[in-house]
Amino acid sequence: MQARWTPSPNFGQRRDGARPSMIVLHYTGMRDAEAALDRLCDPSAEVSAHYVISPSGEVWSLVQEADRAWHAGAGSWCGIADINSHSLGVELVNTGAQPFPEPQMRCLEALLTSMMERWNIARHQVIAHSDMAPERKEDPGPRFDWRRLDRLSLGFCPDGMGDDLPLAGSLDAIGYPEADADKRLQAFRFRFLPTAQGPEKEADRRRADAVAAAFRAARRDQPKSC
Repeated sequence: MQARWTPSPNFGQRRDGARPSMIVLHYTGMRDAEAALDRLCDPSAEVSAHYVISPSGEVWSLVQEADRAWHAGAGSWCGIADINSHSLGVELVNTGAQPFPEPQMRCLEALLTSMMERWNIARHQVIAHSDMAPERKEDPGPRFDWRRLDRLSLGFCPDGMGDDLPLAGSLDAIGYPEADADKRLQAFRFRFLPTAQGPEKEADRRRADAVAAAFRAARRDQPKSC
Protein backbone atom coordinates (compact mmCIF):
# COMPACT_ATOMS: atom_id res chain seq x y z
CA MET A 1 0.00 0.00 0.00
CA GLN A 2 1.10 3.57 -0.63
CA ALA A 3 1.82 5.83 2.37
CA ARG A 4 1.58 9.38 0.96
CA TRP A 5 -1.78 9.92 2.68
CA THR A 6 -2.61 9.17 6.28
CA PRO A 7 -5.68 7.04 7.07
CA SER A 8 -8.98 8.81 6.78
CA PRO A 9 -10.41 10.22 10.04
CA ASN A 10 -13.92 9.66 8.69
CA PHE A 11 -14.93 6.22 9.94
CA GLY A 12 -16.62 4.51 12.88
CA GLN A 13 -17.68 1.20 14.34
CA ARG A 14 -20.02 -1.05 12.44
CA ARG A 15 -23.47 -0.97 13.98
CA ASP A 16 -25.27 -3.78 15.79
CA GLY A 17 -22.39 -6.21 15.40
CA ALA A 18 -22.52 -6.10 11.59
CA ARG A 19 -19.63 -7.35 9.50
CA PRO A 20 -18.81 -6.89 5.81
CA SER A 21 -21.13 -8.99 3.68
CA MET A 22 -20.95 -6.96 0.47
CA ILE A 23 -18.55 -4.77 -1.51
CA VAL A 24 -19.64 -1.50 -3.14
CA LEU A 25 -17.75 -0.25 -6.19
CA HIS A 26 -17.54 3.48 -6.89
CA TYR A 27 -15.81 5.91 -9.19
CA THR A 28 -14.40 9.06 -7.61
CA GLY A 29 -15.76 11.49 -10.20
CA MET A 30 -12.66 13.64 -9.67
CA ARG A 31 -9.82 14.70 -11.92
CA ASP A 32 -7.08 12.52 -10.40
CA ALA A 33 -6.03 10.39 -7.43
CA GLU A 34 -4.55 13.31 -5.51
CA ALA A 35 -7.84 15.23 -5.55
CA ALA A 36 -9.79 12.13 -4.52
CA LEU A 37 -7.42 11.26 -1.69
CA ASP A 38 -7.40 14.82 -0.41
CA ARG A 39 -11.19 14.74 -0.18
CA LEU A 40 -11.42 11.25 1.31
CA CYS A 41 -8.90 12.21 4.02
CA ASP A 42 -10.45 15.61 4.77
CA PRO A 43 -12.30 15.52 8.13
CA SER A 44 -14.74 18.21 6.97
CA ALA A 45 -15.81 16.18 3.94
CA GLU A 46 -17.31 13.43 6.11
CA VAL A 47 -16.74 10.83 3.40
CA SER A 48 -14.32 7.94 3.21
CA ALA A 49 -13.67 4.54 1.64
CA HIS A 50 -11.69 1.49 2.56
CA TYR A 51 -9.59 1.57 -0.62
CA VAL A 52 -8.76 3.83 -3.53
CA ILE A 53 -7.27 2.50 -6.78
CA SER A 54 -5.56 4.77 -9.31
CA PRO A 55 -5.66 4.26 -13.10
CA SER A 56 -2.07 2.99 -12.95
CA GLY A 57 -2.90 0.39 -10.30
CA GLU A 58 -1.71 2.11 -7.13
CA VAL A 59 -3.77 1.25 -4.06
CA TRP A 60 -4.32 3.25 -0.91
CA SER A 61 -5.90 1.79 2.24
CA LEU A 62 -7.73 4.62 4.02
CA VAL A 63 -9.97 2.76 6.49
CA GLN A 64 -9.39 -0.61 8.14
CA GLU A 65 -11.74 -3.28 6.81
CA ALA A 66 -13.13 -3.99 10.27
CA ASP A 67 -14.26 -0.37 10.56
CA ARG A 68 -17.28 1.36 9.04
CA ALA A 69 -16.28 3.70 6.21
CA TRP A 70 -18.63 6.46 5.04
CA HIS A 71 -18.80 5.64 1.35
CA ALA A 72 -22.32 4.49 0.53
CA GLY A 73 -24.72 7.04 2.00
CA ALA A 74 -28.49 6.74 1.87
CA GLY A 75 -29.94 3.77 0.01
CA SER A 76 -30.41 0.04 0.40
CA TRP A 77 -29.75 -3.27 -1.25
CA CYS A 78 -31.74 -6.45 -0.81
CA GLY A 79 -33.55 -4.87 2.12
CA ILE A 80 -30.38 -3.79 3.96
CA ALA A 81 -30.53 -0.06 4.65
CA ASP A 82 -27.29 0.60 6.56
CA ILE A 83 -24.97 -0.31 3.70
CA ASN A 84 -21.94 1.25 5.37
CA SER A 85 -22.16 -1.16 8.31
CA HIS A 86 -22.46 -4.17 6.01
CA SER A 87 -19.97 -3.35 3.26
CA LEU A 88 -16.49 -2.51 2.11
CA GLY A 89 -16.09 0.47 -0.23
CA VAL A 90 -13.66 0.65 -3.15
CA GLU A 91 -13.17 3.91 -5.04
CA LEU A 92 -11.81 3.74 -8.59
CA VAL A 93 -10.16 6.97 -9.72
CA ASN A 94 -12.22 7.88 -12.78
CA THR A 95 -14.16 10.96 -13.85
CA GLY A 96 -17.10 8.86 -15.02
CA ALA A 97 -16.40 9.60 -18.68
CA GLN A 98 -13.34 7.39 -19.05
CA PRO A 99 -12.71 3.68 -19.58
CA PHE A 100 -11.22 1.79 -16.65
CA PRO A 101 -7.59 1.00 -17.58
CA GLU A 102 -6.14 -2.50 -17.53
CA PRO A 103 -3.74 -1.85 -14.59
CA GLN A 104 -6.63 -0.53 -12.51
CA MET A 105 -8.83 -3.51 -13.34
CA ARG A 106 -6.07 -6.01 -12.55
CA CYS A 107 -5.47 -4.33 -9.22
CA LEU A 108 -9.20 -4.34 -8.46
CA GLU A 109 -9.38 -8.04 -9.25
CA ALA A 110 -6.55 -8.83 -6.84
CA LEU A 111 -8.13 -6.69 -4.13
CA LEU A 112 -11.58 -8.23 -4.62
CA THR A 113 -10.09 -11.71 -4.42
CA SER A 114 -8.45 -11.00 -1.07
CA MET A 115 -11.46 -9.20 0.44
CA MET A 116 -13.95 -11.81 -0.68
CA GLU A 117 -11.83 -14.62 0.74
CA ARG A 118 -11.15 -12.77 3.99
CA TRP A 119 -14.81 -11.99 4.69
CA ASN A 120 -16.51 -14.82 2.78
CA ILE A 121 -18.34 -12.39 0.52
CA ALA A 122 -20.30 -13.97 -2.31
CA ARG A 123 -19.85 -12.78 -5.87
CA HIS A 124 -23.46 -11.58 -6.12
CA GLN A 125 -22.76 -9.30 -3.16
CA VAL A 126 -20.32 -7.16 -5.15
CA ILE A 127 -22.53 -4.27 -6.22
CA ALA A 128 -22.44 -0.84 -7.84
CA HIS A 129 -23.03 2.36 -5.89
CA SER A 130 -25.86 3.02 -8.36
CA ASP A 131 -27.45 -0.32 -7.45
CA MET A 132 -28.10 0.69 -3.84
CA ALA A 133 -28.80 4.40 -4.53
CA PRO A 134 -30.32 4.63 -8.02
CA GLU A 135 -31.85 8.06 -7.47
CA ARG A 136 -28.57 9.62 -6.33
CA LYS A 137 -25.67 7.80 -7.93
CA GLU A 138 -24.48 6.56 -11.31
CA ASP A 139 -21.12 5.03 -10.42
CA PRO A 140 -19.25 3.06 -11.56
CA GLY A 141 -21.44 3.60 -14.63
CA PRO A 142 -21.94 1.91 -18.00
CA ARG A 143 -18.22 1.85 -18.90
CA PHE A 144 -17.40 -0.51 -16.05
CA ASP A 145 -16.86 -4.13 -17.18
CA TRP A 146 -19.09 -6.26 -14.96
CA ARG A 147 -18.88 -9.20 -17.35
CA ARG A 148 -15.13 -9.30 -16.81
CA LEU A 149 -15.64 -9.65 -13.06
CA ASP A 150 -18.32 -12.27 -13.63
CA ARG A 151 -15.93 -14.41 -15.71
CA LEU A 152 -13.49 -14.36 -12.79
CA SER A 153 -16.21 -15.10 -10.18
CA LEU A 154 -15.54 -11.68 -8.65
CA GLY A 155 -18.87 -10.15 -9.60
CA PHE A 156 -22.28 -11.13 -10.90
CA CYS A 157 -23.51 -10.35 -14.40
CA PRO A 158 -25.34 -13.46 -15.62
CA ASP A 159 -26.05 -13.95 -19.32
CA GLY A 160 -29.38 -14.59 -20.94
CA MET A 161 -32.89 -13.32 -21.47
CA GLY A 162 -36.01 -14.50 -19.66
CA ASP A 163 -39.72 -13.94 -19.99
CA ASP A 164 -41.44 -10.64 -20.69
CA LEU A 165 -42.62 -10.01 -17.12
CA PRO A 166 -43.24 -6.71 -15.29
CA LEU A 167 -39.95 -4.94 -14.76
CA ALA A 168 -40.69 -3.70 -11.24
CA GLY A 169 -41.08 -7.21 -9.85
CA SER A 170 -37.81 -8.36 -11.37
CA LEU A 171 -35.90 -5.35 -10.03
CA ASP A 172 -37.36 -5.97 -6.57
CA ALA A 173 -36.18 -9.57 -6.74
CA ILE A 174 -32.67 -8.53 -7.81
CA GLY A 175 -32.40 -6.28 -4.75
CA TYR A 176 -32.98 -2.73 -5.98
CA PRO A 177 -34.60 -0.34 -3.50
CA GLU A 178 -37.78 1.58 -4.16
CA ALA A 179 -37.02 4.56 -6.40
CA ASP A 180 -38.27 6.50 -9.39
CA ALA A 181 -38.97 3.97 -12.13
CA ASP A 182 -36.74 5.67 -14.69
CA LYS A 183 -33.84 5.85 -12.22
CA ARG A 184 -34.19 2.17 -11.32
CA LEU A 185 -34.21 1.26 -15.00
CA GLN A 186 -31.10 3.34 -15.58
CA ALA A 187 -29.25 1.71 -12.68
CA PHE A 188 -30.20 -1.73 -13.97
CA ARG A 189 -29.04 -0.88 -17.48
CA PHE A 190 -25.70 0.51 -16.26
CA ARG A 191 -24.81 -2.92 -14.96
CA PHE A 192 -26.76 -5.47 -16.97
CA LEU A 193 -27.69 -3.83 -20.30
CA PRO A 194 -25.24 -0.93 -20.72
CA THR A 195 -25.95 -0.16 -24.38
CA ALA A 196 -29.72 0.27 -23.90
CA GLN A 197 -31.27 3.72 -24.13
CA GLY A 198 -34.66 5.37 -24.18
CA PRO A 199 -37.89 4.25 -22.54
CA GLU A 200 -38.43 0.79 -21.10
CA LYS A 201 -38.45 -1.97 -23.73
CA GLU A 202 -39.19 -5.67 -23.92
CA ALA A 203 -35.45 -6.36 -23.86
CA ASP A 204 -35.18 -4.66 -20.45
CA ARG A 205 -37.96 -6.80 -19.01
CA ARG A 206 -36.63 -10.06 -20.44
CA ARG A 207 -33.08 -9.28 -19.31
CA ALA A 208 -34.27 -8.33 -15.82
CA ASP A 209 -36.27 -11.55 -15.51
CA ALA A 210 -33.16 -13.62 -16.31
CA VAL A 211 -31.00 -11.64 -13.89
CA ALA A 212 -33.61 -11.94 -11.14
CA ALA A 213 -33.75 -15.72 -11.59
CA ALA A 214 -29.96 -15.90 -11.31
CA PHE A 215 -29.96 -13.81 -8.12
CA ARG A 216 -32.64 -16.01 -6.58
CA ALA A 217 -30.58 -19.10 -7.32
CA ALA A 218 -27.39 -17.54 -5.95
CA ARG A 219 -29.12 -16.56 -2.71
CA ARG A 220 -30.55 -20.03 -2.26
CA ASP A 221 -27.00 -21.37 -2.44
CA GLN A 222 -25.77 -18.83 0.15
CA PRO A 223 -28.84 -17.77 2.12
CA LYS A 224 -26.90 -15.86 4.80
CA SER A 225 -25.56 -13.36 2.27
CA CYS A 226 -28.78 -11.44 1.64
